[in-house]
Amino acid sequence: MRNLSEIRENPGTILAIGNYRPGYQSILDFDKLCGKASPSIIGIVGPNKRFEKYFWGNNEVLIPCYKTIDDAKRGIPDVDWLLNITSGRRSYQTTIDFFDAYPESHGAHLFAEDVPETAALQLIERYKPDGKTIIGPAGVGLLVPGSLKLGVIGGVDWRQLQKNNLHTPGSVAVLSASGGMTNEIMTLIAASGHTISFGICIGGDRFPYSDPKETFLAAEADNATTHIVYYGELGGQDEYELVEMIENGTLTKPVIAYIAGVIGETFDQPMQFGHAKALAGSKSETASAKRDAMQAAGATVAASMKEFGELIAAIPTQAPTKKTSEDFARRAPSMFTSTISSEPADGYAFAGTLLQDWAKEGDIAQQITTALLGKRPLSTLTPELVKQIFLLSVDHGPQVSGALTTIITARAGKGVVDSLAAGLMTVGPRFGGAVSDAANEWFEGVLQQKNPTEHVEAYAKAKKFISGIGHKKYRLDLPDPRTQILAEFSSQLTSHPHFDYAKSIEAITTTKKGTLILNVDGHIAALMLDVLQQEEKMNADELRQLIDADFFNALFVIPRSLGFVAHYLDQKRIDEGLFRLPDEDVLLS
Repeated sequence: MRNLSEIRENPGTILAIGNYRPGYQSILDFDKLCGKASPSIIGIVGPNKRFEKYFWGNNEVLIPCYKTIDDAKRGIPDVDWLLNITSGRRSYQTTIDFFDAYPESHGAHLFAEDVPETAALQLIERYKPDGKTIIGPAGVGLLVPGSLKLGVIGGVDWRQLQKNNLHTPGSVAVLSASGGMTNEIMTLIAASGHTISFGICIGGDRFPYSDPKETFLAAEADNATTHIVYYGELGGQDEYELVEMIENGTLTKPVIAYIAGVIGETFDQPMQFGHAKALAGSKSETASAKRDAMQAAGATVAASMKEFGELIAAIPTQAPTKKTSEDFARRAPSMFTSTISSEPADGYAFAGTLLQDWAKEGDIAQQITTALLGKRPLSTLTPELVKQIFLLSVDHGPQVSGALTTIITARAGKGVVDSLAAGLMTVGPRFGGAVSDAANEWFEGVLQQKNPTEHVEAYAKAKKFISGIGHKKYRLDLPDPRTQILAEFSSQLTSHPHFDYAKSIEAITTTKKGTLILNVDGHIAALMLDVLQQEEKMNADELRQLIDADFFNALFVIPRSLGFVAHYLDQKRIDEGLFRLPDEDVLLS
């Protein structure tokens, strides 16, 4: 079992697998009561969503979600603990998958009961030599006050955690095979004015990973622990190992124990009590025999739960514990979430920076890039590319559908909002809305290592256009000056696989027709993919999310909105009146 002082020095982070909102919320509440700056759960595997919203004190935070452990590894490179809330059937494989993905992690807690015994034994055989700490199966976890809550141990209500002072380090260790009784003992300890040094639920299955002997040794080695409170059960021989440890001096700290299950001795045949292990197969496994052996060795053993509570209360009183007065009862879930803007006391914040600070910084490209990515860019090349794209995309003349519709709407007497909206409604696959489609072409081509020739031929056979390829005005021998500027940007990148792939497509399509060049949309999509991958360190999953979210089309819509507004104001200045097509421009049939 991991040294407790190491846990206190570095509690670590948790990846949760499964769906158990109350349990996860209780860990965040524990973290907040302990005064941590951020939640220890940094990811959840299982929910079919990108984030789940949890309370952090009376506010809310978003915890990222992943479909698989491999997905989590790509999003979270380092994790210290696994909280496994999957079923007994799935616990074994998901635990192995976790340790394969995070070989440097400290350990795990397996919540489920009825993990197959062969699987439990294989986990012991596989990970004990590596020094992994695994709590369970069939338990409520590990709690180190002020540091780590790995599981539902201590309860799932913040009031219970606070009342029992489970966020405050103490000196009494709580060890038990029973999850319910672990929490009950913690309540008894708190009611008597004491606080715990750590608590662990060993687990009620027949082969728990961490046995009582291992947990007692951890308590003996722990400088913070002065007394050990133990709740055992009939069945098994574990207590005799504890007896031996007391007798040979390995275990020197005072032990207060209660062994449940004396009632089982009144039956003619051995009876199963609750846990898989709670079955006395011989006289030595009965509760009475264990009590007598531990009492004879020097442990203080209670004959009843009432006496157990009295013995706990008699532990020497500690210094007064400082109580916290946190109140999370005012919690109210928000209707929606925004990570882009807020209204702090000192002004308005946009994309994590106060507007007055943005004004001082004076870099609109940096502000726009931060807004689009939802975070500050890592590289100066990213806002530089955004600036180039915007400067080259602001307007392409009054003839195009968006500008023309804006002009017609303005001349009909409508205002700026209506005219802008009319122009934007024309954006689509035939006008300005092909950047995301082009990004998808180049992304899938590089990801799947497609052959460019086969790519082109597949579209030719289907009689479909390749997004990002083709222009009505410019051709191979009359290049678009805008694309020449964008192409020069690639020289600033150490590698540009998406741009190279797009150019390889162009090399094939232009042999068929000179106007089938890599157009502005295709250049923007390819170069932005390369910058995001190389400079912003985005992986394939993150790039796919941006494509699906239409991020790349936003690179056209934002600057072109300025162009549309310019056309609207131009028409208001000229004031030519209502536009009507002359009859000769319409074919009437």
